[in-house]
Amino acid sequence: MRYGFVVPFASELEFIELAELGEEHGWDAVFSWEGVWRRDAWVQLAAAAARTQRIRLGTVITPASRYRPWDLASLVSSVDQVSQGRVTLGVGLGALNSNWTRFEGEEPRRDRARKLDECLEVFSRLTSGEPFSYDGEHYSLDLTTPVEPAGPPPSVQRPHPPVWPVGAYVPGRGRQRSLERAARWQGVFPAVAGGAEGSSGLTLDALGTIVTELQRLRADAGLPWEGYDVVVEGDSHGDFGEVHGAPQQWADAGATWWVESWWDVPDGPDGVAELRRRVQSGPPRA
Repeated sequence: MRYGFVVPFASELEFIELAELGEEHGWDAVFSWEGVWRRDAWVQLAAAAARTQRIRLGTVITPASRYRPWDLASLVSSVDQVSQGRVTLGVGLGALNSNWTRFEGEEPRRDRARKLDECLEVFSRLTSGEPFSYDGEHYSLDLTTPVEPAGPPPSVQRPHPPVWPVGAYVPGRGRQRSLERAARWQGVFPAVAGGAEGSSGLTLDALGTIVTELQRLRADAGLPWEGYDVVVEGDSHGDFGEVHGAPQQWADAGATWWVESWWDVPDGPDGVAELRRRVQSGPPRA
């Protein structure tokens, strides 16, 4: 089991400090998050990458349907280069809260899902550095011959930086399209559809079901299970969500990452002080 934490609210300089503290106190990853009209997660991650040596950096989550894939590839590639191969892209459909809809309106879930899938496909090919062409419903481009001036160099991580989609299990449904998406990539943020807002709805039994289904999907696709990441978001300090403490039981059910998701910490100086305290206490390995 590896351990990470999400920084819910912090300035760019505070994020750097928390990433350095995380590296000092034995954490394996630090995560920012993306919304609309907020501090830029990729600026935070790039700045932290330049000041750290070991800790991984990622997002929980990037709503990839908002991006043109070449713009997303440029951002992730930059952090991949600065960090020398320590970036992970967490993706999902995103939450249509007021922060989103006030600026961008609403878009049907199905449309966002199709855009997300196409964006990830183009993103992975762009960051690989290999020539390709793509003709999709939303994005089309031809890179069978080089562009001038040249784009970013191929990613440090091969064939591209890891992608961890949200994989939402829908009880009682036969085909699990969200899990099918997650199975195609390098990891998953497992969830159970229909849970309370702000909660993954995850239980130990549900995680076991999700892991079994993902193993089947990857086997059917000829993809290995070894090295695939199952990422559980929990809270060992506060009372956010429904997943708390005892990470080992989640590891026994198939999780490979435990990410502390401290969304109950308030924005402001007192909240940052509490984040420092929690990061300095180290990962909940016991």
